[in-house]
Amino acid sequence: QVQVVESGGGLVQAGGSLRLSCAASGRIIKINVAHWYRQAPGERRELVATITSDGSTNYANSVKGRFTISRDNAKNTVYLQMNSLKPEDTAVYYCNADLTETTGWRSPDNWGQGTQVTVSS
Repeated sequence: QVQVVESGGGLVQAGGSLRLSCAASGRIIKINVAHWYRQAPGERRELVATITSDGSTNYANSVKGRFTISRDNAKNTVYLQMNSLKPEDTAVYYCNADLTETTGWRSPDNWGQGTQVTVSS
């Protein structure tokens, strides 16, 4: 069994920073591609950032220049550093990861339970 678990959410004032973590555990060798999504109340889930196995990154226009996705392969963890936070960044943030298990099989589309980020004005 494999799983991903997010952490690091919380309440922060506008202009502040938070760092989210997405830790993959279980019988895995590595994280392949990982994504951060977010979903605000009444809104559709939105792709925020992506990091590939070779470290290439991509961001939604709304967070470019403010958010940074990174990875620590030794810890099987992906991070989302969020700076200059705005009230409109308030949402539940989810990690989605494509993993390689110890069997060598690929385990795609693993979702975490989400972590709440609230930015006050």
